[in-house]
Amino acid sequence: MKQAYFIYLLFVLALFLSCSANKPVKKPNILIIYVDDLGYGDLSCYGAKAVKTPHIDKLANNGLLFTDAHSSASTCTPSRYSLLTGSYAFRNNAAILPGDAPLIIDPETVTIADMLKKAGYATGVIGKWHLGLGNGEPNWNIEIKPGPKEIGFDYSFLIPATADRVPTVFVENQRVVNLEKENPIEVSYDHKIGTLPTGLEHPERLKMKADTQHSGTIINGISRIGFMSGGSSAHWKDEEFATVLSQKAKEFITKHKDRPFFMYYSLPSIHVPRSPNAKFVGATEMGPRGDDIVQMDWMVGEIMKNLRELGIDKNTLVIFSSDNGPVLDDGYADNAVELIGEHQPSGIYRGGKYSAYEGGTRMPTITYWPDVIKPGRSDALFNQVDLFASLAALTGQQVDDKNAPDSKDMSEVLLGNSSDGRKSMLQESFTMSIRSGVWKYIEPLSKEVPDWLANKTIETGLSNMPQLYNLKEDPEEMNDLSARYPEKVKELAKELNRIKGM
Repeated sequence: MKQAYFIYLLFVLALFLSCSANKPVKKPNILIIYVDDLGYGDLSCYGAKAVKTPHIDKLANNGLLFTDAHSSASTCTPSRYSLLTGSYAFRNNAAILPGDAPLIIDPETVTIADMLKKAGYATGVIGKWHLGLGNGEPNWNIEIKPGPKEIGFDYSFLIPATADRVPTVFVENQRVVNLEKENPIEVSYDHKIGTLPTGLEHPERLKMKADTQHSGTIINGISRIGFMSGGSSAHWKDEEFATVLSQKAKEFITKHKDRPFFMYYSLPSIHVPRSPNAKFVGATEMGPRGDDIVQMDWMVGEIMKNLRELGIDKNTLVIFSSDNGPVLDDGYADNAVELIGEHQPSGIYRGGKYSAYEGGTRMPTITYWPDVIKPGRSDALFNQVDLFASLAALTGQQVDDKNAPDSKDMSEVLLGNSSDGRKSMLQESFTMSIRSGVWKYIEPLSKEVPDWLANKTIETGLSNMPQLYNLKEDPEEMNDLSARYPEKVKELAKELNRIKGM
């Protein structure tokens, strides 16, 4: 009798496991909110006093706030390339691109969008792109291929490069928005074209003064990098970025509310030129840069409100971060330096955008998923290059050896179930660095510093000599220990070269 009862229990258990295995798991929506040039110290949840960011603070208070999470590079194109491909940017010589550069991601490369599309997700990218479009010298008057569609995105609404570069038009599904055939667009980064005024010719027409690099064609009272002609009906107004992009993001979410979606929401704030909407002007005492942070926070709040209203917020994983560290004076006279006061954009960390120091890549990073991620803080070492493998693990996708070579599965770290982060990682700037435990090694500069970078006031961390820091004892990177620990320098230089040679 006991034996028969035992066999019956085994049968019931097997039946239960079989049903559980066949029951489809509802995949979470995935929303990556990727801000531009936002520093570790630029949010009130990270200690900022001169600016309030209540919407992002709400994510942090109800989610997981990271203290040692990083972009893979201290400049934008490389960071974006790494995030989408799971590969360090140096493997493809990825660098800051001009506005007419070809698509830097080979369509044969599997991206996060490709991977999630295979998992059944609707995929979309909205906002700043800066990964190139077309095959070189794109024709802006027809469909521009290859682009986001060829690397896994079902829908795209883009600022093609950056707001300070031509062409100053939105591109939706790889066609310029509101373009009239009678007024075609032409773009040049070599010489002036057309009759539109430039900043050097007509500084009196500018809303804000600009340096020589940013004194090309004037659009909307702001001179840009490069030159363009035509397309007047398609020109954007910088002050409308927040409302236009928020609306497009809401439309994408609403359209796909009944199926899993992945949205890469790439905000142009707080990159120059900083020209926030009128309702945010004067929101802080730091001028346009501070006001742009408040506008960016509002954009985050609008998306979160949309998720709640649709009743899908509890089935949405939100990952908030930035592409690289902060910069104050980056080509436009917007009083960012003069009005900074006691605000510390990089927090306690040294450097910022372009820098090899921690301020270049240590990013404010928050993960939020109601009832799944418990509120808290994480000191785990994390790199955005790991998002590929981590999201693959969360959605049950396999990553073969050919794809995402530098991405590691940190899904349990992102969810707050583990504090066991990376043991080591690469950091890219205009040189290479490596983090390993408490140690950070910055290799000697092996190339000339560009003239435009030499004119920046940021501490770049570039040196002809190796540098070594103990970040546990010296998070500000003020005490170079390379002469004191030569063997550690050799060890980390060897490890860095191993990664580069993989």
